[in-house]
Amino acid sequence: MLAPGKKPFDRLDLQSTAQLPNGDKDHSISAVQEEHHGKLAQRQPAQIHYFTHHSTKYYWDDETQVFETYKYESNWKKKKKQRSVLNPFYIFQLFSVILWSAEDYYYYATAIVFMSVISIATSLYTIKKQYVMLHDMVAAHSVVRVSVCKGNTDIAEAMSTELVPGDVIIIPANGMIMPCDAALIHGTCIVNESMLTGESVPVTKTSLPSSGEDAAESYNMEEHKRHTLFCGTHIIQTRFYTGELVKAVVVRTGFSTEKGQLVRSILYPKPTDFKLYRDAYLFLLCLVGVAGIGFIYTIILSVMNQVPAKTIIIESLDIITITVPPALPAAMTAGIVYAQRRLKRVGIFCISPQRINMCGQLNLVCFDKTGTLTEDGLDLWGIQRAEDGSFSPPESEAAKESRVDSAFVAGMATCHSLTKIEGELSGDPLDLKMFSATGWPFEIGIVRQFPFSSVLQRMSVVVRRLGEKHMNAYLKGAPEIVASLCKQHTVPQSFTETLETYTRQGFRVIALAHRQLESKLSWHKVQSLSRDLIETNMEFLGLIIMQNKIKQETAGVLRELRQANIRTLMVTGDNMLTAISVARDCGMVRAHERVIIADAVPPKDFQSASITWHYTENPAQTTKDNQSVEINLEEGVSDKRQTLQEQSYHFAMSGKAFAVITDHFPHLIQKLVLRATVFARMAPDQKTQLVEILQSIDYTVGMCGDGANDCGALKRAHSGISLSELEASVASPFTSSTSNISCVPNLIREGRAALITSFCVFKFMALYSIIQYLSVTLLYSILSNLGDFQFLFIDIAIILIIAFTMSLNPAWKELVSRRPPSSLISGPLLCSVLTQILTCLFFQVLAFLLVRQQRWYEIWTPQSDACNASSSGLSHSQNVTSTHDHKNIKNYENTTLFYISSFQYLAVAIVFSKGKPFRQPSYKNWPFMLSCIGLYTFLLLIMLHPVPAIDRFLEIVCVPHDWRVTLVVIVIVNAAVSFMLEEANERWGSSFLSWLFCRRNKPPRVRYLNVALELQDDSDWPPGPSTVTYATDPQSHISATL
Repeated sequence: MLAPGKKPFDRLDLQSTAQLPNGDKDHSISAVQEEHHGKLAQRQPAQIHYFTHHSTKYYWDDETQVFETYKYESNWKKKKKQRSVLNPFYIFQLFSVILWSAEDYYYYATAIVFMSVISIATSLYTIKKQYVMLHDMVAAHSVVRVSVCKGNTDIAEAMSTELVPGDVIIIPANGMIMPCDAALIHGTCIVNESMLTGESVPVTKTSLPSSGEDAAESYNMEEHKRHTLFCGTHIIQTRFYTGELVKAVVVRTGFSTEKGQLVRSILYPKPTDFKLYRDAYLFLLCLVGVAGIGFIYTIILSVMNQVPAKTIIIESLDIITITVPPALPAAMTAGIVYAQRRLKRVGIFCISPQRINMCGQLNLVCFDKTGTLTEDGLDLWGIQRAEDGSFSPPESEAAKESRVDSAFVAGMATCHSLTKIEGELSGDPLDLKMFSATGWPFEIGIVRQFPFSSVLQRMSVVVRRLGEKHMNAYLKGAPEIVASLCKQHTVPQSFTETLETYTRQGFRVIALAHRQLESKLSWHKVQSLSRDLIETNMEFLGLIIMQNKIKQETAGVLRELRQANIRTLMVTGDNMLTAISVARDCGMVRAHERVIIADAVPPKDFQSASITWHYTENPAQTTKDNQSVEINLEEGVSDKRQTLQEQSYHFAMSGKAFAVITDHFPHLIQKLVLRATVFARMAPDQKTQLVEILQSIDYTVGMCGDGANDCGALKRAHSGISLSELEASVASPFTSSTSNISCVPNLIREGRAALITSFCVFKFMALYSIIQYLSVTLLYSILSNLGDFQFLFIDIAIILIIAFTMSLNPAWKELVSRRPPSSLISGPLLCSVLTQILTCLFFQVLAFLLVRQQRWYEIWTPQSDACNASSSGLSHSQNVTSTHDHKNIKNYENTTLFYISSFQYLAVAIVFSKGKPFRQPSYKNWPFMLSCIGLYTFLLLIMLHPVPAIDRFLEIVCVPHDWRVTLVVIVIVNAAVSFMLEEANERWGSSFLSWLFCRRNKPPRVRYLNVALELQDDSDWPPGPSTVTYATDPQSHISATL
């Protein structure tokens, strides 16, 4: 092949249209080389040959005559690092530090630089740690050595990264972690697919059919799942016959595999937006606007007073750094860091601290079932045998001596898919429980096995006990199916009533049946018999009653969440009936509430897609139990809760139905998810899709799971909580060391506390900026300013100490039904901030004007003596020894505003530091209380009893004692007014604003409440029992009674 150039990125003049020898499509890059001076602008476009394999580009090098890789850093990692370092706050902090350095204000600049460096380093460390964990998880499963068949007999060793579709690999007898998706062509495999399904039940994979009609069909991964080995799943054991190797054909590799798509969803999730952070930037833009006014005001005032140009530039820019607080990111982060520490103490670990605030807004939580709500697997509750056409009383033990040799116990001991791996039984936990309960002492051989089929809802075996000439067939499966295959006189008349009694109590019921085969049947004849011939004319043996135990904490936690107006859903890979049963047992679906199963089928032949609505209970029995469900109409609709009269029903649907409804009934999906509680047989990508649909109607969604199949949903949800420290913990922002859902209310409580803390700190920092802005603006009017050490005292001794200690309030001990606000740009919050700003402005202007009206007031000079007679000597000597103040810092206005503003910072900090119902009261936050008391004491001391050394350090001038007392009165009145206005805003602010802006009767802003209001007026919803909805007109549905 002719190469276009010596090096892949040499300046090229030639064009080539060569084709790669392997037949793959050859990518070409038109590399027009342009320089700033236009020297090469006229050159012909040149082409570089390359191909991409496993996300790595290989470029042709003419010198070495080989394809070489081009090294580059992952865009994902690079962008995340850039986003962390180039945060607008950090850029602004750099600007502030440069400006302060020009003013010789090194102390505070050093503090800001120190905090910023720690914050950036922590962010980069977290991103790097997540990247390494994810890389290790993928590499551990995907990079292995495999045996590849070359021709009929040759076998070569290769790395799994070199596999391509079409390669034939050998599955070792002791199993392996699959590095790709492959179709099994020889042998049988026992596979643990919990990585994808979340169900830790080993399944048997058989080879693709080699004869008959099935063999003529084209391979389809969906239709041939039973013959496909998926990437990331664990091959526990292989079985092969007549010495043949177990072989599989590679069908997909890399990100194209099932696991690859899961990893892709973790690497590149859709961005999760949170209103708080969006509003924070809008609020800061408002502060920038205020700063702009001050900027223009300062320039005009300085020009009018003929101030030097350098001073004008520095002071006008300085007003911007005053208005937009550079310490805001550190102060906001403090509350999250404290919450993260408290979570760690209760066993919840966090790799994405910003998500803690999102937990405070959760109003819906999705739960996986197995291992999350329930214990893993089922326990045997008891058996109920059938004899002579009637049921015997239920028995708790099957292994009694009188029954050990019975057909019932033999059926339990043989009708299973268990296998021995390294001396231990392995297989379906249900089968394990059944087998261990029999205490089977006899040897029996399984002649033929018909594996469990979800379509047929049964499995069967043909067995022969040692020493017997005839064979026996045993059948196990869904009670209704098993009963239909039995002789009618062997099925008890009370079969339906007994079965319904158990299922209503949440038990999983399995039926057993038996048939003695003809003695003339040989082993070879049994192998050729069809399943239908064996599974007929059976004798009904009885029922096996299994119990899926709910974890002890589950019901209490779900009750607590329901009382807090947090909706709960179950999203599981298990079957529908078990999921509904568990939902009833744990309280997600209460006893009087109906469950409506939406059973959807895709279009087939000439029939359109349809949904059949199955009611699990008779509606007539539950109509009287209908109750009013309170839905909190939030987001400023009304401060009072309005109740929507809704019927007590829940929808349930399977993964297949969910796929059909999203594709063919998009107009119904929002209505369904509003009242759907149980989602069964959900694939991993469907769980993620469900989370996205819930988010699209404005739910703030949490997800709690324990398996790798939950990874996508854990990552996509606003808050994902993993109960496992394996794969799921890599994708999940939160990982709990306790394997039950008690961590969920703990996380929500801490999230609410952290969210309220963020609001408190943000409001405090905004008020701090505005208070200082007001002081500086007033002083600029007399060509004065605050002194450097006054700034330093305010910024470090007051602001940083208060901002970091006011975040220490722990979470309130209970989850209340009210949620904290989610937006900074909301009426009550803006009203709170504006009233405090006006209060501070009023008292600063009042003090500024009053001091100028005092009879002792004059333009301050080093010789000024405004103190009373008793202290005039001290003041005079102090003033005489002072040097001339070029910056005009020392004056009566400066001293007055310094005192007033210092007390204002403390007053708004106490006013904004909220306690109940989301945080513990502030008086329990002893660092904050000690800080406030200490600062109040210090300020009162230096104001009422001046200390010369402190006055010189802070550049405070001496004022008469009467004026000091007046300032104390102003400070007390200011604090009282601030407290009363905040209290009034807390109690009546929302109602007043709703009345003022006529918002009482306006529709809610969140979409799920709008959908709920629409359904309230829809008399045809929910559809009636046994009706069918067809996918015809998107705006309506056609129902027909079956």
